[in-house]
Amino acid sequence: MQLDPSRIPVIIGIGEVKDRPADPTQGLEPLALMTVALRRAEADAGAALLRRLDSLDVVNEVSWPYPDLPALLCHRFGIAPRHRSYGPIGGETPLAFLHAAAERIARGESAIAAVCGGEAQYTVSQAQKAGIALPWTPKDPNAKPRTREYLTELARRHGLDQPVKVYPLYENAAQAAWGQTPEQGQAESARLWALYSKVAARNPNSWLQRRLGAEEIATPGPGNRMIAWPYPKLMVANPLVNQGAAVLLASLEAARAAGIPEHRMVHLRGGAWANEPKDYMQRDQFTRSHAMDAVLEAALEMVEGDATRFAFREFYSCFPCVPKMARRKLELPEDTVPTVAGGLTFHGAPLNNYMLHAACAMVRELREAPGALGLLYGQGGFVTNHRTLVLGGNTDQPLISLDRQAEADRRRGPVPPLVEGRTGPATVETHTVVFRGDGTPDYGAVVLRLPDGARTMARVPREDQATLEALMSPTRSAIGLTGQLLPGREGLQEWRI
Repeated sequence: MQLDPSRIPVIIGIGEVKDRPADPTQGLEPLALMTVALRRAEADAGAALLRRLDSLDVVNEVSWPYPDLPALLCHRFGIAPRHRSYGPIGGETPLAFLHAAAERIARGESAIAAVCGGEAQYTVSQAQKAGIALPWTPKDPNAKPRTREYLTELARRHGLDQPVKVYPLYENAAQAAWGQTPEQGQAESARLWALYSKVAARNPNSWLQRRLGAEEIATPGPGNRMIAWPYPKLMVANPLVNQGAAVLLASLEAARAAGIPEHRMVHLRGGAWANEPKDYMQRDQFTRSHAMDAVLEAALEMVEGDATRFAFREFYSCFPCVPKMARRKLELPEDTVPTVAGGLTFHGAPLNNYMLHAACAMVRELREAPGALGLLYGQGGFVTNHRTLVLGGNTDQPLISLDRQAEADRRRGPVPPLVEGRTGPATVETHTVVFRGDGTPDYGAVVLRLPDGARTMARVPREDQATLEALMSPTRSAIGLTGQLLPGREGLQEWRI
């Protein structure tokens, strides 16, 4: 059956912008970055389409909160789209917006749509350091600071309420599950990040365009201090960037009517989504993500189970454990190129918007490889929200939308009860060590299992050098070590070997 061209979604334009002002007062605010990116996407499409937008999705923006960002953008372009939305927080949300826009086109509810986002955290941080007031659109006076009440109070009291301190829990647990020593796991991470750096170095939209080798990435030093074991600075996402991106979508019918050549269009094949429990302490284990597995399996279904049919791929890369888990799930070799954009460390991590830049990079690749397929995999939260989107191919099948939440939930094992106030023997389920700004350990944080199977959390004070050294041994994983759980300071229990 031939599909109705008015219901076939295609990507027709992409736009990106990077701004590195020497003087913060000359920096582009996020609203301006998005405006530039949208105009560049329109120019890339080669047709005057912004005035005809009937759908606008704006990725959640953090660095300069506005009272109504979609309304401000609409005012700049003199438009009033039927659909207008502003996103929730999450690194997977650009893919969700792209997929939702494609679904509206497939339902006949939209003909021309845009998704955009932008951040100016680099300029905001520079201005704050210099005590400079930025001459930008006034902030939302009612903006509230971001909170994470959904995390257990025990985790928040231990300071494990930021991604940079939580993803190491997965890294260390996964390394042990894969049979690696910390030394071997760190070497794999460095080789992987070198692949990201290689791609970023040739991407003109990347923030850091200097190619780094695995040894430089893995070696801590003054410019690469340890952040949270086992990650140094060059293995974590870099949000101190000014970057914007936009993607224009249209129905095949509208694209043809606008005179856009077929070889410039990129089709959307489909995607899947699933989530983990928001509170990471309410998960059954830290060695894998059932939601990640479910959405990647859904992507495999679109290529008859053969991941090598994806000519290009973007694995979300806030921290190395994420693409390492994704590569293993897809059964791809270690030297697989995991990115088209360059990754959140080297391309830059404009907070929630990185995957929109990845989508732009994917479109560039697919335009040069007619008929090829590309896989975008993104996630948000604390290994929480997972999305895949497959681009490319042809138009002989309708858009695929797969909710894999039930499958992810079905795979989840029993969650250990979370307890406090116990003493006695306790075994490491996973852990990290948080470092100070001078590169020295501040404290260790351990997730522990008790003899009755219950789970708890404890601290290792910086004075306990022997236990910290055991947690950071390069030759022996600390997972499975048994020590003593003791009363501690400031209401936090302590653990020592």
